[in-house]
Order: sequence, then C-alpha cells, then structure tokens
Amino acid sequence: MIKDEVMILVDQGLMLPLMEEFYTIQGEGFHKGTAAYFIRIGGCDVGCHWCDVKESWNAATHPPTPIESIVGNAVKFSDTIVITGGEPLTWDMGPLTSALRFNNLKIHLETSGAYPLTGSWDWICLSPKKNKLPEGEIYDKAHELKVIVYNRHDLVFAEEQASLVNKDCILYLQPEWSVREKTIPWIVDYVMKNPRWKVSLQTHKYLNIP
Repeated sequence: MIKDEVMILVDQGLMLPLMEEFYTIQGEGFHKGTAAYFIRIGGCDVGCHWCDVKESWNAATHPPTPIESIVGNAVKFSDTIVITGGEPLTWDMGPLTSALRFNNLKIHLETSGAYPLTGSWDWICLSPKKNKLPEGEIYDKAHELKVIVYNRHDLVFAEEQASLVNKDCILYLQPEWSVREKTIPWIVDYVMKNPRWKVSLQTHKYLNIP
C-alpha cells in the first residue's frame, strides 16, 4: 500500500497510529482496579511538560495499523477496552469504536478533549489541559473529570473546568506523579474542604504494572 493510500485510511479512521496495546489493571479514576485492555494511539500536540508518555506525541513514529487488527487483539483479552494516547481524538474514533461495539465490548475513552468528540463511548474520562482546552460537546458527555495537579493554580483550574461539565460528572483531583509528595497534602486538604471532589491516584505505578 502506498503512503498516500495509507494516509487516506488514517484520515478516515480505518487505520490508526498504534503506539502500544496491553492488558492490565486500570490504575486511575472511577474504574481503578478493573482489568482492561489498553489501546494507546499515537499523536498529541497538547504538550504537557510533565507528560509521562512523551514518546506518544509524534504519530509518525507509530505504524498505521488497520483497526481490524487492533480489534482482533482486543477481543482476546477483556470485555473492557480503554482508548488512550497521546490524544486519541486527534483521529476519527468512529470506525474503531463501531468495530469494538460490534464485538459487544465496553469502550472507555481517556482524553484531554482538545479535539471534537468522535466515536461511541460507554465511559468518557475528560482530563483537560490548560495549554489546549476542551472543545465541543465533551463537557456535556464526560462521565468523569480528572484534573492533574502539578501546582496550586491547578486547583483553581479544576474548579473552572468543573463549572463546565454536566451535573452527573464525577470530579477527581490527581497528583502529578513526579511531584506527588508535594501535591498530595494539598489535594487531601482540598478534598476534605470540598467533598464533591475525590482523590485519584496512579495506583498502577504503586503496583508496578503498565
């Protein structure tokens, strides 16, 4: 297949820049502790300086992979699929989620919301970032809001974002891993004073799993 043909299929969401796929335990947010198959899609221009998967940013370094292959691997492992990145909404998620849904799989999305929402989802985790804010209907559709806390202003940002989501959205504050010893006390104090918020931890890192 020639390069131009591949790029057309990528633009259509029929092939996607696949960085990695793995079966593990969901470590964060509402579904923490749940076995799930993760599909990490390459490509992200949000550019968080503390991102722990910077190798996902350049989509060109990850091979365009037919979604049939991605789905074929996913069905072998779990009925819960987590699409993450990178920023998966960089690409049209419609074909991939349709193929997963055809196989009766539960489909979760982890996104910054920086691009318009595509695809059909059972659960949406919105983790907005200051340098490229969410757009479109994602605030109305999100099931959980997860704000990463790196500095004290992130608590202000969290309230700004919480004012935009739907009333049923579950609110989480999560310490950025590299500064967790500093930020966890802030978060604990904040949640105790503002109990509509919950604490999310990257439990998979404590468990030393992917």
